[in-house]
Amino acid sequence: MGVCEATVQVMNKVGLHARPAVVFVQTARKFKSNILVEKLGRRANAKNLLEILALDVCYGDLIKIIAEGEDAEVAIKELVDTIKRLSRDS
Repeated sequence: MGVCEATVQVMNKVGLHARPAVVFVQTARKFKSNILVEKLGRRANAKNLLEILALDVCYGDLIKIIAEGEDAEVAIKELVDTIKRLSRDS
């Protein structure tokens, strides 16, 4: 069981709000690992939509994604790819 983390800049026009937040949470829920999103020292469960929305992640913000569990490495890679894809799609 490992711990992985990555820092990524959110370049989606609406940040992690509305549809992008739903897509991000749905992706996180596919994994067994515990996954957190951190912004300015505040943390949220990546599988909880209300917690993600409460972080108020806006365009240009840096977030850290932290995963702990058997599929942590794959989870981090897919969630970072999701953030990048959402940024391209905006």
